[in-house]
Amino acid sequence: MTRDLRLAVVNWRDPWHPAAGGAERYAWELARRFAREGTRVHYVTCRAPGQVRREKVEDVEFVRLGGRFTVYPLVLLWMLGYRLRRGFDAVIDCQNGIPFFTPWVLPRRVPVFCVIHHVHDAQFGLYFPRWLAWVGRVLEGPVSRWTYRRHAFVVVSPSTQRAVRDRLGWTGPTHVIPNGTVAAETDGVVSEPAGDPDLVCVTRLVPHKRIHLLLDLAESLAETHPGLKLHIVGDGPESVTLAAGITERGLGGVVIAHGYVPEKVKGALVARADLHLSTSQGEGWGLSVIEAAALGVPTVAHDVDGLRDAVRDGVTGWLVHTGDDQAEVVRRALKELADPTQRDQVATECQTRAAEFDWADTAARMRDLVVSATRSAGGRGYGVEHPGRRR
Repeated sequence: MTRDLRLAVVNWRDPWHPAAGGAERYAWELARRFAREGTRVHYVTCRAPGQVRREKVEDVEFVRLGGRFTVYPLVLLWMLGYRLRRGFDAVIDCQNGIPFFTPWVLPRRVPVFCVIHHVHDAQFGLYFPRWLAWVGRVLEGPVSRWTYRRHAFVVVSPSTQRAVRDRLGWTGPTHVIPNGTVAAETDGVVSEPAGDPDLVCVTRLVPHKRIHLLLDLAESLAETHPGLKLHIVGDGPESVTLAAGITERGLGGVVIAHGYVPEKVKGALVARADLHLSTSQGEGWGLSVIEAAALGVPTVAHDVDGLRDAVRDGVTGWLVHTGDDQAEVVRRALKELADPTQRDQVATECQTRAAEFDWADTAARMRDLVVSATRSAGGRGYGVEHPGRRR
């Protein structure tokens, strides 16, 4: 166990932030499980409008500071003040484009684990002007390499492990600790009838998710599958563009933009679908893919970082490779799934795959790293137990 350990989990957002996603789920699952063991955990993050500055949830102490960009200097100032008062034994510093550079304000003996979900170098230009995108790439690359040179990176997939070495030039220690998953509850009420076929995409509506490719797909498939419905579940800044695209292409009644829905409704929409879709240009992993697999639903995704790790091509889903027509890949998948025996086999493979990932195991692996590092740094010799470890 890690009793009496003082741990900071620093992440751009918390799980209740309006723009929260997979990175927040990862940070929260670690924080709550460490706290459950007796670790004193501070989750330090930004503050969305309406959120309180300080609160405790499941024994995790939340500290919310600043907004989208101001959170970075404010977190460093807060951590410097906490160091002067008491200090931390270890820090989990989560990189969402750029990390928080916490080693700048910590004693050298305090181990820091920089968690990287995926490399953002190709995405900065989608969100920022050219000069700011350049700054982002410098901070993500050379500045991060220098800042964390005495520490370690934690990545969530083999794709990200390759990317931090090939694209960021990182030569230090790297540990792969994947996401966990939990099968969603599926008893939510869905007012919209299912289509024939019925497709679903669970995603944040942001530029790198390439929502226009979903509309291209729906437009093409509607010609050969008149009963088609494509349910897009999620919210974000591209919601207005999505609504406009549905209207302009005459896809009303074919593409249904649900926006944010409760977890049980999301589970119900995914569970009844024939296929789950992802058109993202790159991920660290593909949490929505594994969550769909846990419900026995395969995914069609593009052959890009993260998604090629989450989808076992031809087994738990299908990958759209460079040069492929995504609509043809989906048609092929639907044809295979029309055979009940094949459909059952794919569903079984999906659930078997999803069962390999468990948040308790994710936290246990991180616990191994933290305990080992604090001991090496001259910590207080925290004990560690792993009840029920499977892998």
